[in-house]
Amino acid sequence: MIEAHGLTNGPSDEASSGLLDEATRRLAGRLGGRAPQDDPHIAAWRAAYTAFGTKPSRTRNSAEALARRALADGGLPRINRLVDVYNAISVAHLIPVGGEDLDRIQGDMRLVRATGEEPFVTAAGGAEAIEHPEPGEVVWCDDRGVTCRRWNWRQGVRTRLTEDSVSALFLLERMAPMTLDELTTAGAELAEALRKACPDARVEIGDVWSQ
Repeated sequence: MIEAHGLTNGPSDEASSGLLDEATRRLAGRLGGRAPQDDPHIAAWRAAYTAFGTKPSRTRNSAEALARRALADGGLPRINRLVDVYNAISVAHLIPVGGEDLDRIQGDMRLVRATGEEPFVTAAGGAEAIEHPEPGEVVWCDDRGVTCRRWNWRQGVRTRLTEDSVSALFLLERMAPMTLDELTTAGAELAEALRKACPDARVEIGDVWSQ
């Protein structure tokens, strides 16, 4: 995980767009014509999703979903500078990366199996709506509720990074066969990209959680 303070966000720009384009080129080289789901790391995430009762072809982990968009005709979306930066790292390393606004997180972040009662704030028809995860679903949550459903499938709107965000927590996640060294390399690249995008920010690389 990476914690950053004193960030300056804003609309996507030439630099953040360039990071996404370069990430797409790196992804294409890594895959060598294969589909994203045929990569061993994505296959491991698909197996994990299946293990907690989710169909991985219907609700893809964030790395696979972004990779598929990167290789499609429309390419990767441009959201804002901070989101573009961490999406680029996700695509380049084919690793799920999440970004949360630290000022909107209540209490500690936890990865748990849901009871099904936790609130998840999403958007429907342009307005906020409340959903609930399925019992046993793996979710990220804080003291107020779910921040990301199905491990790293869909982030909620409550803690997402906006153009007003100044502090952020980034979570990089791996499954074997990806090694801890590869995870660390991806984290270091994200930290460097954040420092380059926001020279006055304080960026700290945190602990690696392993089970």
